Amino acid sequence: MTSLPRDGRPRILRGARARILAGILLLLVLSEAVTLVTQRRILLARAGERVDDALVQEVDEFRTLVRLGRNPNSGERFGDDVAAIFDVFLSRNVPGEGEALFTFLGGTPHRSTVGNPDDTTLRSRLQRLATVTVSTRGDVELSDGTLRYLAVPVEVEGRRRGAFVVTVDLGQEQAEIADATRIAGGVALVVFLAAAGLAWVVASRVLAPVRGLTETARSITETDLTQRIEVQGNDEIAELARTFNAMLDRLEAAFASQRAFVSDAGHELRTPITIVRGHLELLGDDPEERRETVELVTDELDRMSRFVDDLLTLAKAERSDFLQLEDLDLDVLTEELVAKATGLGPRDWQLDRVGAGRLTGDRQRLTQAVMNLAGNAVQHTTDGDRIALGSALHDGHARIWVADSGPGVAPADRERIFGRFSRAGAGRRRSEGAGLGLAIVRAIAEAHGGRVQLRSDPGRGAIFTIEIPTEPPQEVEAE
Repeated sequence: MTSLPRDGRPRILRGARARILAGILLLLVLSEAVTLVTQRRILLARAGERVDDALVQEVDEFRTLVRLGRNPNSGERFGDDVAAIFDVFLSRNVPGEGEALFTFLGGTPHRSTVGNPDDTTLRSRLQRLATVTVSTRGDVELSDGTLRYLAVPVEVEGRRRGAFVVTVDLGQEQAEIADATRIAGGVALVVFLAAAGLAWVVASRVLAPVRGLTETARSITETDLTQRIEVQGNDEIAELARTFNAMLDRLEAAFASQRAFVSDAGHELRTPITIVRGHLELLGDDPEERRETVELVTDELDRMSRFVDDLLTLAKAERSDFLQLEDLDLDVLTEELVAKATGLGPRDWQLDRVGAGRLTGDRQRLTQAVMNLAGNAVQHTTDGDRIALGSALHDGHARIWVADSGPGVAPADRERIFGRFSRAGAGRRRSEGAGLGLAIVRAIAEAHGGRVQLRSDPGRGAIFTIEIPTEPPQEVEAE
């Protein structure tokens, strides 16, 4: 049973299909109405032209007889015998259907065609034409229709002697036009009904992807984002379906990433919490034991705090205020980075190369990224191993790199280690961090409109390079 919404109308009458159909039918009604009205006016105009032509033809034939005709009884010209002219013309001319011929002699009716009855009303209406001095055209409204007439004066030897009147009944023409209009209206009604059915079917097929979109959206839950809309064609509706499917792909990836993030974050936090709780539960009264426990708990809390700070950094990377841009000298920045990195551990710190030039960037974020790379190099090298920092400026891009002489990164790990909570596999020693350092480096580089590159051969060290444009993209500047 069709449900009724609050406004009392069935839902099927409130949908897009009904509105599209209503719009199409309204256009059809308007177009058919305009067509019928225009057609009727054109037919009436052409009928009027035909009637006028018939009137003019009769008058031309009468004038020819007056000018050139001869009396059949005497073989002589008619002269001033107007009555004979009228009699000869009326006897020789057979009026067309709906036509009538009237003659007036000296202002009084003379004769009319046999095909027309002696209509007293009509004669009285035409009586005023008996004294016309110039050609006169007009219509006469009668109880049973309209007559169109053409009246011309009859002049012989320079004197007006009478009048000749031709009439045509427009009722028959109008009746034929009315019949044609009714037939056209019936055809238009059939076309309208057929178009309504066809429009309903077409609207249903056009809106099928929209209904599929609605059904798919209803079937989506937080745990099931696998539903997709079947796409057919290349029109706007198909493009909408593709866009919706692409949105679902992004949502599915975002939900999967969120679940993985929550799972990994929970795992990373669970370990220090368990350690802290276990040592606090076993805390005794011995001062030395209490001191050791406090140091251990403090270290775990520091690690948790560092982990939370890293998470906040990654979360802020999506915000518009993540970067505080300023003009930087690449050579000065490079020297500052080397000076700060040397405090991370007793390694053979070297300055590879210093690029000269200016760039626009966030000093603190770039320092954070490079320090993460340097700290990562320290974790995967031993005392006295070589770690080199360098920079270069080329083709509108600034490059800052950290190269170490550690064990390198296995090919299978080179992309994975930049993900959140990822650590190197067997080819590179695992660090004690949460696996967010390289993810932060990538986020900072991408926020500047750049990227992070890794070149490494197992057993021959690794080179991590941050490459950013000297002038950040406009969207970064707008942020």
